Amino acid sequence: MKGKYIMAKIPEWQYDEFKHCGVDFSNPNEVERYQNTHQQMRDFRRETLDMIKLIGITKKDTVIDFGCGTGAFVFNAADKCGKIHAVDVSKAMLGFCQKKCKEAKISNVKFHRAGFLTYEHKTKPVDVIISKLALHHLPDFWKLVALKRMASMLKKGGKFYLSDVVYSFKVNALKNAVQQWIRKTSAKGQSDFKRRIEIHIGQEFSTTNWIMEGLLKQAGFKILKAEYKDGFFATYLCKKN
Repeated sequence: MKGKYIMAKIPEWQYDEFKHCGVDFSNPNEVERYQNTHQQMRDFRRETLDMIKLIGITKKDTVIDFGCGTGAFVFNAADKCGKIHAVDVSKAMLGFCQKKCKEAKISNVKFHRAGFLTYEHKTKPVDVIISKLALHHLPDFWKLVALKRMASMLKKGGKFYLSDVVYSFKVNALKNAVQQWIRKTSAKGQSDFKRRIEIHIGQEFSTTNWIMEGLLKQAGFKILKAEYKDGFFATYLCKKN
């Protein structure tokens, strides 16, 4: 595990993915709150093991985790992979993830303070790329740029797993869909999620299912599996053509 973050320079004309979009995860308090809230609602280890099984990750594989966050995948998958590149624009997120890995004596993770548009992969193409709940921070055009960049980092036939907030409800049902999402989350006792949902809908860049599928195909991926849940969540398992 290496703790020195590898930064990238940003051209003046490029979208600045380091500026916060929605909830400010450069704030350590927000990072802690995010971890605690999600940990109560989700089984990170179960999610990770299910992903590993679906993707077919082996101990020989090198994986890039774009938007690694607090390390839900990294921490639970490190012993199932050969090497992981953990990439995130948030110094606070990376620090949280790095601390967890250090405490667990995980040594096969390399940390990069960068994002979809700025990470430079300087070694051979990797076997797997994953991204969970991060791509929505980019507007659609820059999503396509990001997806094409990720495809270039994958070996031919390599797998790409994407999980994100993607809208699959009818647009004229927006108000009811959002209210239902808030009610469902609040029923689980997570009042802070109401604030996060409202910020996400109003300030972040989640797109529709048909646009996302088009972006993936345009980037050179074959969609092997697409699943939509509750009108707001999607997972895609793809292969590089």
